[in-house]
Amino acid sequence: MTDAVIFDLDGVIVDSEPVWEQVRRAYVAAHGGTWQPDTQRRLMGMSTGEWAAYLSGELGVDRSAEQVAKEVVTEMSRRYADHVPLIDDADRVVRALAARWPLGLASSSPTRLIAAALTATGLADAFGATLSTEETARGKPAPDVYLDVATRLEVDPGRCVAVEDSSNGVRSAAAAGMRVVAVPHGAYPLDPDAAALAAVVLPSIDALTPELVQRLG
Repeated sequence: MTDAVIFDLDGVIVDSEPVWEQVRRAYVAAHGGTWQPDTQRRLMGMSTGEWAAYLSGELGVDRSAEQVAKEVVTEMSRRYADHVPLIDDADRVVRALAARWPLGLASSSPTRLIAAALTATGLADAFGATLSTEETARGKPAPDVYLDVATRLEVDPGRCVAVEDSSNGVRSAAAAGMRVVAVPHGAYPLDPDAAALAAVVLPSIDALTPELVQRLG
């Protein structure tokens, strides 16, 4: 039985992971840091505080974590003001599932970017609870954000289906006891251990149907 469906935002509803990578790569280069081969994979799922500290500390950016967070998010907000890259059919999929179940949103994006994305895509009213890892003790892969969204929806996490694209996101939702639908981005494939945690791996978001969610229940 499924009582609610909880979506990630970046990489599931909006194709923002490449934008995050472009913005943070350019920021690191402009501020004396060194981007590492595994940096993007490590960043996916981190909360704002976590990735800002990582850029400032481990990558050697010559700015404080607080400055990093403020300046990178400001640039992302500017990008979103120009264009929010909605993934094809994601809005239709969200609406179809919202007609059957309460929906939540568990995102690593800052709260103001979540609001901007949902407003721009016209989906703000589809979600009964939205939460950024800015407001949780730990980012993904810890389960905090998924557990907190389930609490806000007043549902048992074990009766939720989560929709994720990243390895850390899948790990997070699975650690919360949810059945996970993984829809990995072509440029950022799942790690083998994360793929093994997913109940199903889909090629694209338009393959996520109410019938599939019902079967997972």
